[in-house]
Amino acid sequence: MDGPADAAGRDERRGTAGRDEWRGWRVAAQEALYGPGGFYRRPEGPGGHFRTSVHASPLFARAVAGLLCRVDAVLGAPDVLDFVDMAAGRGELAAGVLAELPEEVAARTRACAVEVADRPAGLDPRIEWLAEPPRGITGLLFANEWLDNVPVDVAEVDAAGVPRLVEVRDDGAERLGDPVTGAAVRWLARWWPLPGEAGYRAEIGLPRDEAWEDVVAGVERGLAVAVDYWHTANARPPFGTLTGFRQGRETVPVPDGSCDITAHVALDAAALPGARLLPQRAALHSLGVIGARPPLSLASTNPVAYVRALANAGEAAELTAAGGLGDFGWLLQPVGIEIEDVLD
Repeated sequence: MDGPADAAGRDERRGTAGRDEWRGWRVAAQEALYGPGGFYRRPEGPGGHFRTSVHASPLFARAVAGLLCRVDAVLGAPDVLDFVDMAAGRGELAAGVLAELPEEVAARTRACAVEVADRPAGLDPRIEWLAEPPRGITGLLFANEWLDNVPVDVAEVDAAGVPRLVEVRDDGAERLGDPVTGAAVRWLARWWPLPGEAGYRAEIGLPRDEAWEDVVAGVERGLAVAVDYWHTANARPPFGTLTGFRQGRETVPVPDGSCDITAHVALDAAALPGARLLPQRAALHSLGVIGARPPLSLASTNPVAYVRALANAGEAAELTAAGGLGDFGWLLQPVGIEIEDVLD
């Protein structure tokens, strides 16, 4: 049980009246993740609590750099090539991509990391640190595990068959609030229709659709990519996916700033005309990340190269594994180019 100091600490992180206030999950998560002292402002960063594809292997940054080079070629090698890393954490992906680019491409690349936290010490000085994504992007905007942290409201069907907003307190306790109304009702009807049986739940993804549309509008010409936990209309989870992560473990979501609060993304709802959806394993295979073991003969002719290739194969296998990172969804949104020109 928490003592007075624990409760006071939560109230300080939230900057609100205390733990007894009932709020919708969207408001509660927004404050817990991004408010003063929120989870994404903590000094250890997201990498201190969970492992993304970026942290799993430098092969991921290499693949994204390869995608940026393909976009660059399609755009005709512009004088300034933009790479925008949305929800950049501590800038790991932006730094990794710059390190993997050919010198000629890197010299023309303007790399921007978009994150609410302060710029970390020691970050490559070539990387601009921004609180909001830039506009007029010519190049690649890459959002790895961003949309799942755009807060959404949760709806649950009550005993009368009516979808109601789920309200939550600072300690994670829930209750049913008012019926879902307006644009949220229309979104549910179109993208996540709920049965009229008590207990069924859905996350109302409209704020994510709007957030994605807004960042894509900032791309003048090029490609926008969102990578995330996902589901589509033919396989919506009946009770939603809202959860928390703390220190590498999944946990009950508690909106007090102590844990990540996340829910899988309805990527098909966010997709704009011309988009393509595919699992990460297919996207990475197209970009040359394949978890095949090197030929055993290499061990005798070049042992160092064999060990290096074997390590790369293991990392590639993790990034593309079924039941793991390979199941992530990629939403590829071309702007002024053809998707077939950059990805097979």
